[in-house]
Amino acid sequence: MNSFVYNIPTKVYFGENQLGNLTKELLKFGKRVLMAYGGGSIKRIGLYDKVIGELNAAGMEVYELAGIEPNPRIESVRAGVKLCKEHNIDVILAVGGGSTIDAAKFMAAGSCVEHDPWEFFGANAKPIDNALPIVTILTLAATGSEMDTAGVISNLETGDKLGRLAPALLPKVSFLDPTLTYSVSKFQTACGAADIMSHIIEVYFNTQVDLFMLDCFMEGMLKTIVKFAPEALADPENYEARANLMWTSSWAINGFINGGKRKAWSCHPMEHELSAVYDITHGLGLAILTPRWMEYCLDESNVDKYVQYGVNVFGIDSSLDKMDIARQSIRLTAEFLFDTLGLQRTFTEVGIKREDFELMARKACRYGEIKGFKTLTQADVVNIFEMCL
Repeated sequence: MNSFVYNIPTKVYFGENQLGNLTKELLKFGKRVLMAYGGGSIKRIGLYDKVIGELNAAGMEVYELAGIEPNPRIESVRAGVKLCKEHNIDVILAVGGGSTIDAAKFMAAGSCVEHDPWEFFGANAKPIDNALPIVTILTLAATGSEMDTAGVISNLETGDKLGRLAPALLPKVSFLDPTLTYSVSKFQTACGAADIMSHIIEVYFNTQVDLFMLDCFMEGMLKTIVKFAPEALADPENYEARANLMWTSSWAINGFINGGKRKAWSCHPMEHELSAVYDITHGLGLAILTPRWMEYCLDESNVDKYVQYGVNVFGIDSSLDKMDIARQSIRLTAEFLFDTLGLQRTFTEVGIKREDFELMARKACRYGEIKGFKTLTQADVVNIFEMCL
């Protein structure tokens, strides 16, 4: 069992009617605010007017950057950095889902350096030592970016989608109001649930011995998704369902469940290449990959983890043969993602073609083999892609 450090000092306002605390928190960092957001959803639900009203009433100097993409692009980051430097911004307010928050993180870091923000990524990435403070208002339960140190950015010129972690990227304050997710479409709700599930599975399926308590915690979160995602799909304004998904999203990836585990993630580097080339929704790509990856990795040496998962998450009879339990656990995972959540189940359905497999596999393994639950070579990645057709 490895030692570890856990330090996530994001202050969270959870629940309805918390935005009255927004300007109090922003003013701790200054009066010049860059408000970053995506499309028109925050205006449709009245959130934009509410936030602007709060900022104006407090006498804050507000600048805006709209139109951040679902797979956020480096061009948006560069535009944000330019605004921050031109207007001597004190704090960035990210209003939206994980894409908006991810973009805001690298705007915040890019504002503290002279080089291009894309130089934060890749094999020779430059350090991220400082960043402007970030405050978030979350509108989609999925990535957990509101409470972690990570972000992912796409570069269409290079065909890359790359992630980066740094303590300086951690939001200072996050506002999590489940009612702000009521208007999220069924498709995005389902993709969000698949994303959260993948974050947990990437850590849970691990050959390293770790704290029993953390496995129990992860199993509880997985059961929470299985229970409440269908309820949110059936009744979008079910507060209990939306609240459980939102809080699970944050805790799935804020570092707590990692403990001392140091194995690499597997499905995420593969999926990043799918959305880099095809610009598909991240959670959808993860949904298609996850059960195939589970099937590809299964063997006698790791079957016990599948048994633990199947028995404790899906309630499979523990007296059955181990391999039968493992296969049932994979089947039930697939049924949940594709039948219960209603997500497309194959690459063919979403237009991903075999001709790009070699390129995507090579980029997924750009730093060498993926040393996760089971070590994957470039050829292994192609094989998993083939299973997804």
